[in-house]
Amino acid sequence: MRNLRGQASATVILAPSRSVFRFVLGRVLISIALFSTPGMLLAQQPQQSSPLTLQQAVNMALEKNPERKAALADTKAASADVREARSSLLPHVTLSETATRGNDPVYVFGSKLRQQRFTAADFSLNALNTPTPLSNFSTRFGGTWNLFDSSASWRGVDRAKRINDAAGHQLERTDQEIVFRVVDSYYGVLLAKKQLEVAEQAMKSAQAILNRSKDRFESGVVVESDYLSSKVRIAERKQELIRAQNNLALSRSQLSTAIGISSENEFDPSDILSERNLPATSLEEAEKQAVEMRPDLKRVRSEEAAQQQNVSIAKSSFGPRVNAFGGWEADNPTFAAGGGGNNWLAGIEVQFDLFQGGAKRAHLSHEKAMQEKVAAVREMATDAIRLEVRRAYYDLESARQQTEVARDGIAESQESLRINQNRYDSGLTTITELLAAEEAARRSQTDYWESIYRYHTGYANLELVSGTLNSQSPVVTP
Repeated sequence: MRNLRGQASATVILAPSRSVFRFVLGRVLISIALFSTPGMLLAQQPQQSSPLTLQQAVNMALEKNPERKAALADTKAASADVREARSSLLPHVTLSETATRGNDPVYVFGSKLRQQRFTAADFSLNALNTPTPLSNFSTRFGGTWNLFDSSASWRGVDRAKRINDAAGHQLERTDQEIVFRVVDSYYGVLLAKKQLEVAEQAMKSAQAILNRSKDRFESGVVVESDYLSSKVRIAERKQELIRAQNNLALSRSQLSTAIGISSENEFDPSDILSERNLPATSLEEAEKQAVEMRPDLKRVRSEEAAQQQNVSIAKSSFGPRVNAFGGWEADNPTFAAGGGGNNWLAGIEVQFDLFQGGAKRAHLSHEKAMQEKVAAVREMATDAIRLEVRRAYYDLESARQQTEVARDGIAESQESLRINQNRYDSGLTTITELLAAEEAARRSQTDYWESIYRYHTGYANLELVSGTLNSQSPVVTP
């Protein structure tokens, strides 16, 4: 190195040239990049992804996904509504402390009576008409208890329970949807990785064809159009490779979002995309499971039961109500206890609503109409679920059969490509046929991996529409 630097310096002194100047300038720039700004080079290094199994991804999503947190909050709110409805069955007790002062004749007269400080002198006309200002500090304990309201309170509790059940079913359905999105995103990353491998392999094949056509063109065996067609094909493969790389990065971001973690934290699936034998089910069994186990259909049934209680509550409003009430009161001339009196009062009240302008009948008609609507919604949901099951079942069967066809097509297309390459080298075929064989080989691999992806995600979708998808499903567990 010392001799090399000496020679370079001597050359610069004796005969400075552009090449030497560029050499020295290049060494200076390299030194600055290596020693002055190491952080810039480190920042350009790609971020490494964390390996993750599908089971781990599902468990993380069920813990961190914000959609599940929102559904869980709904269940907590529904449970609180049940406790609130039960509170109407218990007595309500209140405590109040009131301080008043004034010279209103009625107020002064009544307050002295409650304080038990009324005397004969207070009957004088001047004392009655123009009394002196009086202070009163009142402490009250009061309570009311609804003894009977034609069972409206009990039906309100039952309605709150049905709504709570509906919230629980919705949480279960949210879990299933989250699991499906994670499965779909996870296998989406696996498919993107395979697509990248196919794009790289296609790039190599296109480069080999380009080299063949170039050699044959330079040898005068073929015309220039063969060479140009090969260049067009390799440009297409470069574009596909770029799209495959970007698609892989986007798929990893989608997986992070499905888990419920910032897309900046990327995960690399530790599994590989391959064929698996998943348990088969019949269409009739899948439909039966969906009608019986779909959480969203259970939610509709719970909402229908809650609406039935709304109708019963509206009917109960026509009946009588019986309330018990009681209270104890202490009145004193000063804030400190003493020097006053106390009293109590208790009773029972029976109420009948004789006329409200038809409001109750209108309310009852409204609740009956809503009951009919919920029943219709249940029927529509059942029909839609049956159709979803059939669509998912046929999509799964289609993906399974396409996998078998695509598997056989890979070997056939590869052999066809090999034969066409040999024929092209021998001058027995055209560049068009060779490029068509190369495209068929690439397409057969792409179709194969896409069919495997659709088979796995289709199985998860069939379990989703059947209401059986969970973290322990066969498509999730290895």
